[in-house]
Amino acid sequence: MNCNLLQEYIFVQLDIYQKTHQNKSIKTRLEGWLSFLSSDRPEDVIALIERYPDFRKMYEQIYEICQNIEQVMGMFSKELYELDRNTVRYMIDELQEENARQKEENARQKEENARQKEENARQKEELERKEEELQEALRRVRELEQNA
Repeated sequence: MNCNLLQEYIFVQLDIYQKTHQNKSIKTRLEGWLSFLSSDRPEDVIALIERYPDFRKMYEQIYEICQNIEQVMGMFSKELYELDRNTVRYMIDELQEENARQKEENARQKEENARQKEENARQKEELERKEEELQEALRRVRELEQNA
């Protein structure tokens, strides 16, 4: 993965860390954080709290949140509501853009129709003029035939 970021980051795939660290003890605080983020197995939680007791407060907060299902559902409801609002806005924007494109296409069609009508009228006038010329030529031919 190639990312241009302003700060230096290290990306750790937690699932791979969990597989490679399985059945090993936690030796550093970094390993403690990686275990905290990647494992919910009771034996891992106990091992982490025994090595670093300050993680206990975070686990207690997570436990309290999980116990209060209404609060969790409320968080999801708010997120789903926001997602729905954003989806509706996106759909409205898409429809407005489509409507604008359709209006532009209709305007182009009207212009094309107007040009076509003008061309048809011009051709009709030309045809009528040619018809008059033809009638005039036929009249002269008849006069010449009568005089001859």
